[in-house]
Amino acid sequence: MLFDPSVSGICCVTAGTCPDQRGNFTLDPGIPEAHLEGTMDLQATLAGFRNAAPLEGLDGAWRWSLNPVLHFAGALTDDGKRLLQTNQRGKHDENLAREVLSFARAHEQELLGEGRFLGSAEGLRVPDHEFDAVAAAVPDVHGHHKAQNPDLMAVTYIVFPAYACEFSGHETLAEAEARYTKMLRPAEIGREPVPFVKMSFDNPRSGGGSTNPGRALTYPRIVRQEIPELENSAGGFVEFENRLGKVWRVEWDGGWNVSREGEPGRRELGLDEVLEFFEGTLREGTASAGGRTA
Repeated sequence: MLFDPSVSGICCVTAGTCPDQRGNFTLDPGIPEAHLEGTMDLQATLAGFRNAAPLEGLDGAWRWSLNPVLHFAGALTDDGKRLLQTNQRGKHDENLAREVLSFARAHEQELLGEGRFLGSAEGLRVPDHEFDAVAAAVPDVHGHHKAQNPDLMAVTYIVFPAYACEFSGHETLAEAEARYTKMLRPAEIGREPVPFVKMSFDNPRSGGGSTNPGRALTYPRIVRQEIPELENSAGGFVEFENRLGKVWRVEWDGGWNVSREGEPGRRELGLDEVLEFFEGTLREGTASAGGRTA
């Protein structure tokens, strides 16, 4: 489930109803007909992409571009059986693409482990960029190459520069699809972090509230927006869950009171303190720090 902030009152919709941005990269990359059926030679398939050329500085890797806006690069995994592909839309940085592919290849087990729809590995460092992680979307999440070459889609993992705070490591398929197709904008290399957070809330005073059972994915800015709205709303609450699965509840009782699920007691804080505390929970368990988030 995903909170849709574009709808007045913030209604809750299923991930399947979110606008799908995967179409940006379903254009035919120029796959030779010889590779559309039967046993696929991945290396030959990549080399046969329209405008393909070796990616300098990384063995077994290629780059290709369909137009001045869409840029692609790909590298084979160590066993040569899977494709690690990274996409860039608009602003293009070949060095970043090379570093992402190299990092992904070095962290294959962590990124492509069984049972994870959206894997991530922390530790990326690239000059002129703030990214601190690489993420990988499985075929069922990204859908690239599905129309032209389903066999290629089945062995393709889309890897992209990311921030460690954006992943829980336990995303369901629906959550992974929502994060990849709507929330993270993985092909935009100038994007800001969108930390992982789930939320539920109810505000009797304003009439706002979530309609889903339990907590649903949302943007940090929605949590920031709703906490101040609790003022003078008796019985109202904002509940949020961070990437580690820890849950806190903010309520109004003549002041803002914060409690953690599973622990006794609550703390009364000022509004600024509550918002600062919320910001800190978003990066818990990562090496990153500071900065306003989306």
